[in-house]
Amino acid sequence: MKKVAMVIAAGLALGLSLPVLAAGDNPEAKKDESLYGVPWLKKCSGCHGKDGNSKNPKRAKLAGQHKSYIIKQLKAFKAKERIDKDMNKQAAPLTESEMEKLATYFSNQARKPAIGDEKVVALGESIYRAGNKATGVPACAACHGPAGAGNPAAKFPNLAGQHATYVSKQLRWFQSGERANDAGKMMRNIAMRMTNAEINAVAQFIQGLQP
Repeated sequence: MKKVAMVIAAGLALGLSLPVLAAGDNPEAKKDESLYGVPWLKKCSGCHGKDGNSKNPKRAKLAGQHKSYIIKQLKAFKAKERIDKDMNKQAAPLTESEMEKLATYFSNQARKPAIGDEKVVALGESIYRAGNKATGVPACAACHGPAGAGNPAAKFPNLAGQHATYVSKQLRWFQSGERANDAGKMMRNIAMRMTNAEINAVAQFIQGLQP
């Protein structure tokens, strides 16, 4: 009887402790990717880092990225609406359920901050916050927010702390049309009006934004 009582008491204690953690605030889920049961996560980690903070500046930081945006891009890679030979290959076998799990895992990780090049961040901040009226470049902040947090409902990505090399590469691909999965050619029309100096400066400013 004592053993039964102890088991019941332990069960009640556990039950009472569960509401303390808010939904999506499970620390183990944030640390242990095996809980998501996605066999491809190790492959993702090779380029993007286990915690989504890639060491290679040419590869996106996925940590803290909006779940909806990650899923959108994985689907685009799988359908080859967004071309990247490595990502097209990696996304090809993924099911929607696996994409969901990967997106959930990486969106729950904390993005590590970085520092932008002080020589050009002033120009980058000016373009990011106010655009360039003379050439018709709108403010980046209009869609991505003043702190770079983006807009998950509109599937605009979180940019804060993203690698400058990666950001500038994507802007140049939009500029050339090599990347063309933006709704209504929104990013292509913007990037076409930007100079290389503006692209580099904006990318450096974004890298220095604190996530």
